[in-house]
Amino acid sequence: MKLNWWHGKIAYQIYPKSFKDSNGDGIGDLKGIISKLDYLKELGVDIIWLSPIYVSPFVDNGYDIADYRNIAPVFGTMDDFDELLAKAKKLDLHIILDLVVNHCSSEHELFKKALKNPQGEEASYFYFAKGKDGKTPDNLRSYFGGSVWEKVEGYDDLYYLHYYAKEQPDLNWNNPVLVKKVYDMINWWLDKGISGFRVDAIMNVAKDLSFPGLPADDIDGLCAANKMTGKLTNRIPKMLNDLKSNTFDKYNALTVAEAFGVSDEVLPKLYGENGCFSTLFDFSARELYESLPGYYAFPHSTVKHYRDHNFSTQKKVGLSGFICPILENHDEPRSVSLYLKPHQQNANGAKALATAFMFLRGLPFIFQGQELGMTNTHFDSLDEFKDLLSHDEYKKCLAHGLTEEQALDALNNHARDNARTPMLWDDSVNAGFSTGTPWMKVHQDYKSMNVESQKKDKNSVLNYYKKLTALRKSEDLLNCFTYGRFEEIDLHSDEVIAYSRSDDQHKVGIFCNFEDGNLEIQLSDGEELLLQSSDTVSITDNKLVIGPCAAAVVKLK
Repeated sequence: MKLNWWHGKIAYQIYPKSFKDSNGDGIGDLKGIISKLDYLKELGVDIIWLSPIYVSPFVDNGYDIADYRNIAPVFGTMDDFDELLAKAKKLDLHIILDLVVNHCSSEHELFKKALKNPQGEEASYFYFAKGKDGKTPDNLRSYFGGSVWEKVEGYDDLYYLHYYAKEQPDLNWNNPVLVKKVYDMINWWLDKGISGFRVDAIMNVAKDLSFPGLPADDIDGLCAANKMTGKLTNRIPKMLNDLKSNTFDKYNALTVAEAFGVSDEVLPKLYGENGCFSTLFDFSARELYESLPGYYAFPHSTVKHYRDHNFSTQKKVGLSGFICPILENHDEPRSVSLYLKPHQQNANGAKALATAFMFLRGLPFIFQGQELGMTNTHFDSLDEFKDLLSHDEYKKCLAHGLTEEQALDALNNHARDNARTPMLWDDSVNAGFSTGTPWMKVHQDYKSMNVESQKKDKNSVLNYYKKLTALRKSEDLLNCFTYGRFEEIDLHSDEVIAYSRSDDQHKVGIFCNFEDGNLEIQLSDGEELLLQSSDTVSITDNKLVIGPCAAAVVKLK
């Protein structure tokens, strides 16, 4: 395997709107991020992914981009961004940006020109089509609900395509002129000195231009767009190899793609030295939810679910490449609330989950607040949810017979808003996030769950994360945790996550107990504890005892 600069690193996702506000307008910004770079360095982070900071009307919280080469004024200026890059470089921190090129904003100049003249050149940068039999061109459902087709004003039978909101028209990757514009924009940012991109929704760029539609999968007569995407993933490698050679390769850039529903046949073509991208996020634990029609049908997940799907990916990938393990991101509820039983949703549970996640093979991504063990926020009314998807899911819940109270419960359990609430810095007003009115509700437990209080508590989740990152990057074990083999350890329990990492010099066991009783494991002479999540972990006479909701990292023979 070709060694690369990002191997052996740890990444951290910042959702800028909710990270740190420097000017009191209630919205996080670049200067706020700059003020917290030292915090991230102390946490053990090497790579920072910024969710979109570009000019946007924020219909979809910045994933609707109106200008790819300028900073949204609410976040600051390009000078602020240059300062961020410079200060990050001094701390040996790498910045990667969100690359959103399946779609743009309906406020983008190219799309505004396309709407004015659907027969003009700019219209060919998007997908315009006539209806079929008095209906939309096909029956696909947008990710945010309703048809993927929006009628063009002033025309009787002309539509444009949007897999997301109607304000997010899809870009036509079959047009070489449009693709060249995308390449130029990417290279412009790489020339500025960023280290790469997280590549958003890229599996959606493949389209069947006959727009055949699919059998309806719900009472609205539509079919989820991701089902069409899944049928076309075999086209992706060919479409995106030129993207890599014309942009990323020239800069040795890190690229992390968002890829759902990828077949085992296509997977190796997407990541690694010979793939389209450096690596992919491991979303396997979420794919169950992607296959279900809505929040009203979502079950509560389990540690077994997280374990089985992540282990499956680890075995598929093997030593052939890297994948990016995650517990959370901006599109998911908090992991402590998602995977753990109610009585486990505390610091002990958060530390045990963190242990299970941190030593998986690949490039681990921590999401802001995860290092505090943040749980889901409690929202009291629909108005408190800011995400477009949450409002669509609420309607869907009611349409499927749930009461308003049950629909609100479904959102509280599964909404993306849970990950997007402000970062909890201290116990002052608004958790130290802003001196103004925050754009989104602050977590109800901020007085007891925040960075400053956890810094002072040697047993806090935050301080435990620092121990995890330090161990993962320790000189003695760096090669083992970076390039070493993954092997499942089957302890015959649905509530235990156990595996080993090994190279030619070392073997390390990771044991995470989510049972309500002790877990006992017989060790051999000379095997010793490297890290324990709580004082309920011990070794006596070569017997490892791990208490409920606790974890141990053990040097094995």
